Amino acid sequence: MDSDLRGKKLLVTGGAGFIGSAFVRMALESGAERLVVLDSLSYAAHPANLAPLEQDARFRLLVGDVAEPANCREALELAEADWVVHLAAESHVDRSIDDPAPFLRTNVVGTGSLLEASLDHWRRLPAKHRVGFRFLHSSTDEVFGDRGDGPAADEDSPYAPSSPYSASKAASDLLVQAYGRTFGLPWIITHSGNNYGPRQFPEKLLPLAILRALAGEPIPVYGDGRQVREWLHVEDHCRALLLAGLRGRPGRSYCVGGGCRRGNLEILETVLQALGLALDATTLQHVADRPGHDRRYALDCSRFLQETGWEPRVSLEDGIAATVSWYQDQKDWIAVARERSGYQGERLGRRGALDGDRV
Repeated sequence: MDSDLRGKKLLVTGGAGFIGSAFVRMALESGAERLVVLDSLSYAAHPANLAPLEQDARFRLLVGDVAEPANCREALELAEADWVVHLAAESHVDRSIDDPAPFLRTNVVGTGSLLEASLDHWRRLPAKHRVGFRFLHSSTDEVFGDRGDGPAADEDSPYAPSSPYSASKAASDLLVQAYGRTFGLPWIITHSGNNYGPRQFPEKLLPLAILRALAGEPIPVYGDGRQVREWLHVEDHCRALLLAGLRGRPGRSYCVGGGCRRGNLEILETVLQALGLALDATTLQHVADRPGHDRRYALDCSRFLQETGWEPRVSLEDGIAATVSWYQDQKDWIAVARERSGYQGERLGRRGALDGDRV
């Protein structure tokens, strides 16, 4: 393992979700001395994601809201944190179109609440521990907006968010930077592309496509389906987060993409191939495009590769094949996710939908 966390005590927000639970498992496997998860167990979280860790004496789940200052203070005290790894976020663009309020609460107010509690915690640490403290904030490539035909975004690219989701993440990034400049809090921000892998809530493209195809239902495709995204397996992303904390420089942002850029139709074709199906009119259903839909995201990850030595290990084809296999074998997980959330695969983002949108 290239990311040794022995002796480190971590607070991880959003640790019961898709990326969060993968990070928690990897951090414990990397030797973390103590790890406390603060999670509200919202619709996209899943208790089963952390169930195997309940017998690990180093692990503790604290159910609470990151936007509540008392919850943040309790979690930091319980963890005696050397690192705060901030993964709690509302993240689905379509939901942010339907109702931006939860995104403002979790992503903006929640980040501010956690920063304030972390600042107080950091200031109380002995000097030798303050030096090694990290506030590690996970952000997105979407804050840089549509790259169109232009160059890939890097850490110096201006912010140009298009959706309420990406705007809320941009605001949270700026709060983190402000706490570093004004108060000296040691922060690191990472911007990743589209994550995929096991345990992702079924509203996102890959699990939605897999479950629709398994049910014999057509997969909805926004517009012409040629929107390009940077795809990253969740395990590669979590390893990047660990290396950012261990090898990254405080006060720096890092783009973490891996260079795997594919159009949505290409992604769906790979999913269907893994299921032994063809990409045709019976398996796809083109629907009205998402309002304000960015055409292309791309990240220049040179800084991160040079400073940490990270590189992705999971190929897109292998990662998607393994992800398809996981969902095929996890009927109970899927049933609980649907029951807890009430989400059955319907189209979201309808508040801005156009006439003729049938999904």
